[in-house]
Amino acid sequence: MATQAAPLFDAATHARRWIADYCARSTAGDVLCGSDDPAWTAMFEELATVASDDLDHVRERVRRHAADIGMGFRMIGEADERPWPVSPVPLLIDAEEWAQISRGVVQRAELMETVIADLYGPGRLVERGLIPAALVTGSPYFLRPMVGLEPPGGKHLHFIAIDLGRGPTGEWRVLADHLRAPAGAGYALENRLAVSRTLGGLQGRINVQRHAPFFAAFRAGIAAMCRRTDPRIGLLTPGRFNPSYPEQAHLARYLGLLLVEGADLAALENQVYVRTIGGLKRIDALWRRVDPRMLDPLAFDSHSQIGVPGLIDAYAAGNVVLSNAPGAGVLEAPAFGAFLPQLATRLMGESLHLPNIATWWCGQSSELARVEEDLDRMLIGSAFGPVPLGLPGGRTVHGGELDAGQRAQLLADMTRRPQDYVGQEIVRLSTMPVVIDDALVPRPFTLRVFAARDASGGWTVMPGGFARIGEATDPRASVLGEGTWSADVCIHGADTVEPVSLLPAPDSHHVRRNPGTLPSRVADNFYWLGRYLERGEALLAAIRVMLGNSIDADGGAALSSATVGKLVGLIAGGGAAAHPPSLKRGDLTAFARQAMEDEGWHSVATINRLARGIGEGSRDRLSADMVRLLEAPFPTHRGMLDRAGSLQRRYVAIAGLSAEHMGRTAAWRFHDLGRRIERAMAMTRALRLFGMPGATLDDLSTLLDLADSQISYRQRYMTGLARIPVVDLVALDPGNPRSLAYQAERIGERLRDLPVLSDDGMPEPQQAHGRALAAALSMTTAAALEPDALGDLERRLAQLSESVARRYFLQGAEPLRAGGLTLA
Repeated sequence: MATQAAPLFDAATHARRWIADYCARSTAGDVLCGSDDPAWTAMFEELATVASDDLDHVRERVRRHAADIGMGFRMIGEADERPWPVSPVPLLIDAEEWAQISRGVVQRAELMETVIADLYGPGRLVERGLIPAALVTGSPYFLRPMVGLEPPGGKHLHFIAIDLGRGPTGEWRVLADHLRAPAGAGYALENRLAVSRTLGGLQGRINVQRHAPFFAAFRAGIAAMCRRTDPRIGLLTPGRFNPSYPEQAHLARYLGLLLVEGADLAALENQVYVRTIGGLKRIDALWRRVDPRMLDPLAFDSHSQIGVPGLIDAYAAGNVVLSNAPGAGVLEAPAFGAFLPQLATRLMGESLHLPNIATWWCGQSSELARVEEDLDRMLIGSAFGPVPLGLPGGRTVHGGELDAGQRAQLLADMTRRPQDYVGQEIVRLSTMPVVIDDALVPRPFTLRVFAARDASGGWTVMPGGFARIGEATDPRASVLGEGTWSADVCIHGADTVEPVSLLPAPDSHHVRRNPGTLPSRVADNFYWLGRYLERGEALLAAIRVMLGNSIDADGGAALSSATVGKLVGLIAGGGAAAHPPSLKRGDLTAFARQAMEDEGWHSVATINRLARGIGEGSRDRLSADMVRLLEAPFPTHRGMLDRAGSLQRRYVAIAGLSAEHMGRTAAWRFHDLGRRIERAMAMTRALRLFGMPGATLDDLSTLLDLADSQISYRQRYMTGLARIPVVDLVALDPGNPRSLAYQAERIGERLRDLPVLSDDGMPEPQQAHGRALAAALSMTTAAALEPDALGDLERRLAQLSESVARRYFLQGAEPLRAGGLTLA
C-alpha cells in the first residue's frame, strides 16, 4: 500500500494555535490578547517558521546568537559573568502609539534639563518654593562643587533612560528616571541583533524601525558640543568588574568610541589627555559610566581610585564635555517624582504626557500624614537612593505586607527621619508572552526607553529600547524587581524603513588603515596576555613531559630520576607548586595536580584566571571566539595527563587565533612581543637545566619536548641525540619558531614597528636592549653557550621587559615619561 506524504508544516496554523492557547491562560491587560494588531500574528508566523513546533529550540537559538555577539552581565557581588537572557518573543508597539510615548519622553527630558539648569544655576525654583531646599541639599546626588559651572555645550543632559510601566488598560506611566550613568542601550542593541538573526523575515514583514539612526544622532550630538571639529570621544568605564562592562565595551566598539578607564587619562593645564603608546592625546568628550562622585578626587570623593584628578577643572574651562554633566542625577531621586507634575505645569504650561506614578515625599508634614494613614495601600521606599534603617531587607516594601514588628520599626524611623522616605502608589503591569518549558506564558514587564541629544540640540528617542520581564506572575511593579528575561522592543508601522546603518555606505571611498589610538593600559594588558598564555603553555608542556614519561608510560622507558628532578625543579622554581617530598608516583601526581589546579600558587589555573581577566577587560578589541576560549571552564577530565593535554590544545587554539585572525595593529604587536619575551625566557631556563655539558640523553630528549622540536631534530639527525646539535636547534636556529634566535628576531621586528617619542633617529632603551639581545645570540655558538652566557641572556630579557614597560605602560600617576613629548 502506498504511504501518504507527511503534511506540509503550516506556520500560520501554528501561530494561530499558539496565540489561542496563550490568550486562554492570560489575564486582562495582556499586550497580545488585548490587541487586534496583525503584526503579532506575523511575528508568531516567523517564530513558527524557525521553531516548527518546538519553542525551546527557538529560545536556545536566540540565546546562542546573544552568546556569539559576546554580551553578558555581572550581578553585584559575583565574580563571574552571566549570559545575557534574551527572550525570542519581542514586544511589539505600533508607530502611532510609540509616537505618543516619544512625545512624552522628549517633554520629560526638556523639563528635567530646565530644572537641573536652575538648581545648579540661579536657584529660582527653590527660592520660589516650588522645590523644597531640603529635597536638593539633602540628596547625595546633588554635587555642590558643580553649582555655578556652565557645562560645555550649554546642556547638562545628553543621554537619559526612563523606565515605563504599562497598566492593564494600556496607559503608560513613568516608574523611574536614570540620569547619572544610564545603562541598557547596548543591551537593547544586542537584543535587536540576536532577535533579527533568529527572526530574519520580521523586519520586512512589519517594517521594524532601526536603532542605528538613534546612535548616529547621539554620537553627532556629543561631537557638536566639542570645541574641535574632529573631536576624540571616549567612553569612560569603571572597569571590567562593573556589572554592565560587557555592554559598555559593545557600545564603544559599535559607536567607534575609545574605551578608557580613569587611569588612562591625565588632566594637564585644564586639558584632558589619554595616555597612549604614542604619548598624550587630547580627548574632547567622555560618555561617562562612572559614578559622578568618583570622577575627580580633587573635586568630589578624595578616596576615589578610578577618577581623574583635575578633570572638573578641565570641564569648568569648557575643554571636555562630560555626558551627562556631573550632578544631573539629582533628579533621579524618587522624591522628585512628587514635584515633577507641578513643575511641568508651571514651567512648560502643560501636564506631563507620561505621568509619574503617584508619589508623596515624607519630608513634608501633610504628605507624611497621608503616607502613615494609607500605609497598607502604598509602597514605601527610599527618597534618595541610600536605604534608610526602617526598610526591612533594604528594599521598597508594600506597607500592607509588613508584620507588626516591621511596621513599628518603619513608623518609628519615619518619625525620626521622615525626609528619607517616599510613599508611592502600587502599580499593576500588563503582561507579555515569554517562552517557558516549551510554552508561551504571560509575565509582567517594564520598558526602558532611551533618549539622546542630537547635533541640533534637540532630542532623539530610540525606537524601542528593551523590556524586562519578571519571573513571577504577580503583576505588581514592586515584585518585578530587575526582571529575569529581557526582550527586544520592535516599533512597527505601515511605512517602509530605510536600511540605515552606522557602517559606511557600500560605495564609500573613505579608507582607513590606522586602527586608532591605543591607550597604554590596553597595551599593557595585551603584552601580559601574551606572556600569561605563553607561560601557561610552557608550564603545561613541563607537566605533560613529567607525567607522560615518569608516571603514565606503558611499558616504555621512563625518564631517569635525575631528569624528573630537574623537571620538578623547573615547575617549582616558577612558583607553580611546592617541591614534592619524593619522586614517587603518588607524590608526583599530587605535585602535578597542585601545579595545575591550586590557585594559591602560580599554577595553570591561576594563569588562566589572570588571562581570563584581561580578556574580559578587552572585549572591545578581542573577537568573541578569543574571549570565549579565554573564559572556557577548566577541563574536568579524569586523568591529569588528559586534562593537561586538553588545556594545551586550548592554548594552541588561542595562539592560532592571535596569529591568523588578529590584525597587525599595535595591540597585536604588544601581544606578540609578550609571547616572544616569555618564550625566550622559558627556553633559556630549559637550556640551562637540560642542555649544558654533562646532559644525559633523557635531558636532551626532555629539552626537545619542552621546545616542541622532536620532529625537527629527527628529520635532520638520524644518528641519535647529541648535545651540540640539540642546543643549536633550540637556541640558535633562526628557522625554528621555538628557538632563542627566532624570538630575538621577532622581538626586534615588533620593537621597530612601535612608536618612538624622539625624532633624532637614535634607538630608545627598549630598542637598544632588543638589538643587544640579537647581537649576543648572533655572536655565539652552541658549544660556547654555557650557564653564565644563558644567565646573561635571561638578564637581558628581563631588562628588555622592564624598558618596554617603562616606555609604553602606565607608571602610577605619572602623566609624562620622556622629554620632548608632543601633545596632540
